[in-house]
Amino acid sequence: MTSIQYRTQQVGDVRVFYREAGPQDAPILLLLHGFPTAGHMFRDLIPELADRYRVIAPDLPGFGQTKAPQRGAFTYSFDALANVIEGFVDAIGLDRFALYIFDYGAPTGLRLAMRHPERITAIISQNGNAYEEGFSDEWGPWQAYWRDPTPAHREACRASLSPETIREWQYGTGAPPELLSPDGYELDIAYMAREGAEEIQLDLILDYRSNVALYPDFQAYLREHQPPFLAVWGRHDPAFLPAGALAYQRDLPDAEIHLLDAGHFALETHHGEIAQRIRTFLAKVLDGGGRT
Repeated sequence: MTSIQYRTQQVGDVRVFYREAGPQDAPILLLLHGFPTAGHMFRDLIPELADRYRVIAPDLPGFGQTKAPQRGAFTYSFDALANVIEGFVDAIGLDRFALYIFDYGAPTGLRLAMRHPERITAIISQNGNAYEEGFSDEWGPWQAYWRDPTPAHREACRASLSPETIREWQYGTGAPPELLSPDGYELDIAYMAREGAEEIQLDLILDYRSNVALYPDFQAYLREHQPPFLAVWGRHDPAFLPAGALAYQRDLPDAEIHLLDAGHFALETHHGEIAQRIRTFLAKVLDGGGRT
C-alpha cells in the first residue's frame, strides 16, 4: 500500500500544507477541497487512487493546516486562493494534471484552468458547481449578503459556520447515517473554532459572488477547450442540486454524469464508488482505455 506523505510548500507569504501519494512519474490528480473542510476530506480517496496516480491534496489558505497571514495582511478572496494554488502548482513543478473540484475547490480550480488550459488533462467535479441552476433555495442569506453587504447580513451568514450546521446540514443531509464517520465533521468544527476563522470564512462567503459573476467565463472555457469531464455528485446535496451536475452537459456534450445516493460530502460515504468511477474515467481519457 502506498503511504501518504505530508508536506509543506512556501508560496509567497503562505505555507501550503499538502498530502501526496503515488509514483512521482504517474499521471497527476490535483484534489481541491471545499468549505468548511480541508485536504483531510480526501483521506479515504487518496489510498484508492495512489497505486495508479500521483495524488496531491493541498489545504487552501484559511483552511486546515495551511499557514497564511492574518486577515488584513492577506485578502481572503477566491482570486487569492487561486493565486496561491497557481503558485503552489508552479513551485512543485506540476505541468499537466487532472483536477478534482469540490465546492469551493470548483471556482478555485476553474480559475486555474482558465489561466492555463494547456495544463488540464481532465476535470472531475464532485458537487463542484459552475451553473446557477445548481443553487438550491438554501442560499438566501448568502445572496442577501452579496446584494447588500451590511453588518446585519454578514451576521446572518454566521449560522452557516456553527457546529450544528456543519454536522447536521452540511454533512448529515442526505448521507446514510450508518456510513457517516464523525471524523470529518468534528475536525472541521475544530478548525472553525480557531481564532479568526469565522471572520475569514465570512469574507469568503461575501466574495463567493465573484464566482457567480465568473460562471459565464467558466462555461466559455469549457465550451472552447472541451476538457474530459466526470461528475460524481451527491444527489441529496442541500446546497448544490443535481441540476448543477447535468448543466455541464450543455457545454460539454460528452460529459459523464453520475448522481450518487449521497449528500454534499459524498466522499464520506461513497469514496469506494467514486474512486472506481475516477479510475475507469481516467484510464479511458488519459491512458486510452488502460488498466483501472
